[in-house]
Amino acid sequence: EVQLQASGGGLVQAGGSLRLSCAASGFTFDDYTIAWFRQAPGKEREGVSYISRSDGSTWYADSVKGRFTISSDNAKNTVYLQMNSLKPEDTAVYYCAAPSTGSSWYMGASYYYGMDYWGKGTQVTVSS
Repeated sequence: EVQLQASGGGLVQAGGSLRLSCAASGFTFDDYTIAWFRQAPGKEREGVSYISRSDGSTWYADSVKGRFTISSDNAKNTVYLQMNSLKPEDTAVYYCAAPSTGSSWYMGASYYYGMDYWGKGTQVTVSS
């Protein structure tokens, strides 16, 4: 059974940093895609970033590009999202998600499909 567990959220002042973790189990970590999404109150869930082991690719939404960095520790089956220069508009519940291996999927900031597995979210609050 695939399980994803997000952690690392908290309260931080604008300009500060947080590192989120997504611990994954139940699938072949050598051939994975792990994605981060976020959902602010009253807003749709949006794509933030992903890392794909199969081709080494990463992607970032324009709103976080240059401030957030996604990385992985394969020994720990964990993907990280380092968030720097945080802004109040980054306040949201952050989720990690993954498609089934070999399945069709797509991820953009406002449109996505094929994310079959979701972890429980972790709250990030950025105060001004």
